[in-house]
Amino acid sequence: MSNSYLFTSESVSEGHPDKVCDRISDEVVDLFLAADPGARVACETLATTNRVVIAGEVRGPESLVANDVVDREKIEALARKAIAEIGYEQDGFHHARCEIDVYLHGQSKDIAVGVDASGNKDEGAGDQGLMFGHARRETDVLMPAAIQYSHDILKSLAEYRHSMPKSGLGPDSKSQVTLKYEDGKPVGVTSVVVSTQHDADMTQKQVRELVRDHVEKVLPKGWFPPEDEFYTNPTGIFVIGGPDGDAGLTGRKIIVDTYGGAAPHGGGAFSGKDPTKVDRSAAYAARYVAKNIVAADLADKCTIQVAYAIGVSHPLSLLVDTHGTGRVAEDKLVKAVREVMDLSPRGIREHLNLAKPIYAPSAAYGHFGRQPTAEGHFSWERTDLVEALKSALT
Repeated sequence: MSNSYLFTSESVSEGHPDKVCDRISDEVVDLFLAADPGARVACETLATTNRVVIAGEVRGPESLVANDVVDREKIEALARKAIAEIGYEQDGFHHARCEIDVYLHGQSKDIAVGVDASGNKDEGAGDQGLMFGHARRETDVLMPAAIQYSHDILKSLAEYRHSMPKSGLGPDSKSQVTLKYEDGKPVGVTSVVVSTQHDADMTQKQVRELVRDHVEKVLPKGWFPPEDEFYTNPTGIFVIGGPDGDAGLTGRKIIVDTYGGAAPHGGGAFSGKDPTKVDRSAAYAARYVAKNIVAADLADKCTIQVAYAIGVSHPLSLLVDTHGTGRVAEDKLVKAVREVMDLSPRGIREHLNLAKPIYAPSAAYGHFGRQPTAEGHFSWERTDLVEALKSALT
């Protein structure tokens, strides 16, 4: 790629139909992990006009799964609660009136045999696949700037909507930010697109000026785009939204969930999966390693790839790519990473303390670039591996 170019990333809000589904699926994961840290969950959700369908396979305590029958009332209740917290009380999608069907069932014994630890066999990966992690020195959270700004605009709008019952905004919204790069570094914003659901009595001018405040708040000073490149609700009206306007599915926003296209994604979605599924846990571990390499000033940009086979505990491959910005040879970084972190499914889960009900907050506004909490949310965003990496390289 040329050193001077335009690059665009997008984000979607918690009320986007796909994100409603991600939230419900992750609420199911949290419900099971709260009851049993060893629970297994693979949950998919579909949402459309006043209907939600929850399906998949689970394994957990008798309080949730008795004789292979899942407690559907608990699942339905948490789905309604999630929809209410997002803010859906519309005729076409209402937390109290939508129909909710639950088709969760017991986990396949064939999968359990491959994944479970037994005898001298360690816990295996929950599936085959390749996962990527990425970090770069463009924002204070070491994320690509376009996706981070896109997330932050929508988070700001959501915080305003939740704090102002008469805000006039609905839960469904999307953003898109285009950055100009020179010599490989972002130097400004050339365009911003924000589409947000709104009340029928709001004018387009009102929507535009409301959105403007949040865009200006997020972008660096002087980076607001030209007026004719600031697009708000380009179709002219956005009253019908959410699952009433477009069906949603778990796992359809994997690029929004990761790096906005600025780095590769292995293909597997995150939401609805317990941490034995390396689609989720190994992608978190890869981000953790990449972020710590950049935080340790060993590189300005870093991409990690790791790959697994179902039922096999050790990773089949590990790649460290510093994109020509490394201060240390990449083969030495690979050796150091292997030394300081166990990248087996069990090693990842224990190192990052993933067997906890911490996943619902990750369902919107990206899984990366977030702030770790004392309760264990976003543990993969910590930079506590810095000193260990430096020591391994001496």
